[in-house]
Amino acid sequence: MKLNLYQKTAITTVIATIVLIFVGGLVRASGAGLGCPDWPQCFGMWIPPTDVADLPAQYDASQFNPMHTWLEYINRLVGVLIGLFITATFVISFRYRKTDPVVTMASGAAFVLVLFQGWLGGQVVRSGLSAGMITLHMILAMIILTTLLYASFRAMNSRIKIELSANQRKTLLWVSVSVLVLTLVQMVIGTQVRESIDIAKNVMELPRSEWIESVGTLYPVHRSFSWLVVVPAGLMLFYNRKYEVGSLLHRLGWAVAMLILLQVVAGVTLERFGMPGFAQVIHLTGVAVLICAEILYILVVRFSKKGSVA
Repeated sequence: MKLNLYQKTAITTVIATIVLIFVGGLVRASGAGLGCPDWPQCFGMWIPPTDVADLPAQYDASQFNPMHTWLEYINRLVGVLIGLFITATFVISFRYRKTDPVVTMASGAAFVLVLFQGWLGGQVVRSGLSAGMITLHMILAMIILTTLLYASFRAMNSRIKIELSANQRKTLLWVSVSVLVLTLVQMVIGTQVRESIDIAKNVMELPRSEWIESVGTLYPVHRSFSWLVVVPAGLMLFYNRKYEVGSLLHRLGWAVAMLILLQVVAGVTLERFGMPGFAQVIHLTGVAVLICAEILYILVVRFSKKGSVA
């Protein structure tokens, strides 16, 4: 399947944005968010130091941790790269301005949002990693990712060769939208849990093993709510098999199911093993990929061709 320049660029940008979320997860799990205490420079330099002896005189040496500094700096560099990718995606999208202007508008929305995201990143640092600002930063990254995914799909939906009857489409849309909505609710609850953990970590200065206990009843709600996501995901697999929807939807359905299972396993690991950093990264990156898979499933169903099979 040969892709045009816009399609290649848009897909690359989607993948790169997921990589950025992964790197951001590493930053958060390692506590490197203030590895660079200023913005947009890092310790007043465009390329940060590798040794405390190279710090400018106005900075306290106790603020400097080489691993944290360079992890945060790499996070910023990847963010700049994403900005360039999204700019290129927007510029190239003008080829669709007449044939499918929605592609251009969605690409333009992602461009505007990434500019705001860059500004917001600076505010996160200046706020001293305020929990609410971090959550807003993450949610905006998800919005940018899904906007890019939609633009990419719009540019390629003519390649989708799936036929569904009106009844099949209605049922699959109902089930898949339910999975997405419940996932988003679960994500929002999860961000509240994470904010409470940030308080336990940064304000109460509790050991890692006691972070979850400090959250109170919010964490059990978050844990139990996961079953509400599992049920419609199971229905999705059931209807995929019943309707014989074809390989693409079958694969997407199983991808959604496996990613939900991965989230459950990561959540259990976080609870039972004292919030290990690798599980935090898997949990954060996994939900981004899960939401992409769910939205892609919905889009494939929504833009499927009308068939006569009941």
